[in-house]
Amino acid sequence: MKIVRLSTYHAAPRWLFLKIETDEGVSGWGEPVIEGRARTVEAAVHELSDYLIGKDPSRINDLWQTLYRGGFYRGGAILMSAIAGIDQALWDIKGKVLGVPVYELLGGRVRDHMKTYRWVGGDRPADIIEQIRSYQALGFDTFKFNGTEELKLIDSPRNVDAAVAKVSAIREAFGNTIDFGIDFHGRVSVPMARVLLRELEPHNPLFVEEPVLPEQAEYYPRLADATSIPLAAGERMYSRFEFKSVLAGGGLSILQPDLSHAGGITECFKIAAMAEAYDVGFAPHCPLGPVALAACLQVDFVAHNAVLQEQSIGIHYNGDADLLDYVLNKEDFQCIDGNIAALPKPGLGVEIDEERLIEASRNPPAWRNPVWRHADGSVAEW
Repeated sequence: MKIVRLSTYHAAPRWLFLKIETDEGVSGWGEPVIEGRARTVEAAVHELSDYLIGKDPSRINDLWQTLYRGGFYRGGAILMSAIAGIDQALWDIKGKVLGVPVYELLGGRVRDHMKTYRWVGGDRPADIIEQIRSYQALGFDTFKFNGTEELKLIDSPRNVDAAVAKVSAIREAFGNTIDFGIDFHGRVSVPMARVLLRELEPHNPLFVEEPVLPEQAEYYPRLADATSIPLAAGERMYSRFEFKSVLAGGGLSILQPDLSHAGGITECFKIAAMAEAYDVGFAPHCPLGPVALAACLQVDFVAHNAVLQEQSIGIHYNGDADLLDYVLNKEDFQCIDGNIAALPKPGLGVEIDEERLIEASRNPPAWRNPVWRHADGSVAEW
């Protein structure tokens, strides 16, 4: 079997799909994307295709190493996201050829279903309590929301109080009937993170995500020493080599690599094992589409330390299309009491509605995240 073609499709709301075809008629799907930089990643995918056309798709490890090491310059958001989508598609092909889900090729399941959570509140959190109630009615009991809007390096206690008041109101409304994570989204400086973590601690959040930007990772252990709230991060880290230093430094309770950014299944399977060695949980980042989620689930079902899975059903980014709009086997992704069962179909376990995807790709939106500014006109973290 040989790889003969790589095709890419942009689609609402902000997704990029990759189809890898073989000369024996078996195709695999991947999601190589950086949100807001999809065309840059697409260019990298097609540039990397020189290493793939004519090659045996079953040699995933060799192809991965060639893509990673063959160009001398390596790593980073764009190249690792391109490799990630290619890797997903190669695993999809291998599973389909052998007639089994990818998790069987990785050693078999350690669990029967995976706990997921729902996003609530949007970029500028609002109507959170009402949204949580509506999702509770669907069986969900775990949620995540953005903790703040933009914050200055040293900000007013009034803005801290406003952020904490929102969390307090949620806890007061629901008591201990729900769990929730709070995403600082890299919007919070080290000095303000210390203050916010202290003030949020009485409300018992499940975790705080990206308490500071990844370039301030040396502060993870210091912040962890100052709070009992588990800290989570990793969506803007792209290889096991970046995670290596963070794990050695300590401070994080949960790693959140993105299987569409951090080298795909091949790399994130290794990252999960590294985290397990440090007694750290694994909760893949995935505010993306169905192929990305399917890839995450394949690793979740073999990683003993997988604790939660993000998924994008109803997320605020999905105004023009939702998670399963391009999926034929929607029933396999059904959430029952917030849990998704092991995907039964071979490969990644997702059947793409190619006709609908091609139609959507004719006029896709050019999604960009907003650029925020502080009151003085300086650029703020989004």
